[in-house]
Amino acid sequence: MTLKQLISLAPRVARYNLRVIFAGKFIWFLLAALGFFCLFMFQAAWNRTEMNEGVLYEMMLFPTVLLIFYPAVFGIQNDEDARILELLFGIPNYKYKVWGIRLLMIYVAIFFILLLFGYLASIMIYPVNPCEMVAQLMFPLLFYGNLAFMFSTITRSGNGTAVLMIVLSILILILSNGMAGQSFWNVIINPFRVPNNMIPAIWEGIIFKSRAFLLIAGIIWMMIGLLKLQEREKFIG
Repeated sequence: MTLKQLISLAPRVARYNLRVIFAGKFIWFLLAALGFFCLFMFQAAWNRTEMNEGVLYEMMLFPTVLLIFYPAVFGIQNDEDARILELLFGIPNYKYKVWGIRLLMIYVAIFFILLLFGYLASIMIYPVNPCEMVAQLMFPLLFYGNLAFMFSTITRSGNGTAVLMIVLSILILILSNGMAGQSFWNVIINPFRVPNNMIPAIWEGIIFKSRAFLLIAGIIWMMIGLLKLQEREKFIG
């Protein structure tokens, strides 16, 4: 295939994959994310909450999880339900050419959706740098999304993966309020909320370690998931 043919084919492949990724129930998760975000903004305005970047980060975290939940959890099952899973396994280097590209497209699409949320918040409640805010949100997004993707390749069931992710989310919330609260092990640590008893330089070090941990863990989850997709018999047997 020539470079010209590849360039002309790329937009069609992208449109097809976007339809596969965000088909079905994703629109409801998108509307739910927007609805919860608007609700959080309304509550903050109604209660006259003192707004800052830390509060806005917390307001955007739950909608971020909602946006990644459906494509990461139900992606494999959607392929199976559409009866294209066996066809995809016939493509050489399946893990890299199909789901590797899909994961990238998922995160790029959600990045721009979150940018719109950030601009909306800047206009309505508090001036913030949407790019900086979304850049920080992408770390827990990658961790959570790739973890869900990995579990979906292990359970091979969207519903089973959804249950696992809900249980893990509850555990993460419990740990974030406990011993992992201000440590870099806290998956949902707020980089914009500096503790009163913390030296800023130490806090910056904790946030750097946190982001490195989330990024490395997210890559590991993704690689495990992609490797699991090589076990063809378990998926189409």
